[in-house]
Amino acid sequence: MKHWPFKVISDDGKLKIQVKYKNETKSFTPEEISSMVLSKMKEIAEAYLGKKISKAVISVPAYFNDSQRKATKDAGMIAGLDVLRLLNEPTAAAIAYGLAKKVSGERNILIFDLGGGTCDAW
Repeated sequence: MKHWPFKVISDDGKLKIQVKYKNETKSFTPEEISSMVLSKMKEIAEAYLGKKISKAVISVPAYFNDSQRKATKDAGMIAGLDVLRLLNEPTAAAIAYGLAKKVSGERNILIFDLGGGTCDAW
């Protein structure tokens, strides 16, 4: 944490990230930071599709606990999304594979999720 370009602070017991932006100090919760990323992704998707998006399915790392999953749903809500479901990333990869291949019948596939800190095989 010593070399990070921001400070991690406690604001009434709530973790916040403090940054300087345009000579102004601002503090954000992790959910607010995540919502900024989701808002940008929503904006890009709306531009690509040419219509407004209000609902989303979000993938999260398989190791996320309940509080991390709730924080992700909260970030989606802050970004103006109705989060219909959270999927584990390996599950999302398997679904994407099935949609892309359009195969009929039963198949066996192996999904490797080579994440930043994990390697999941499903």
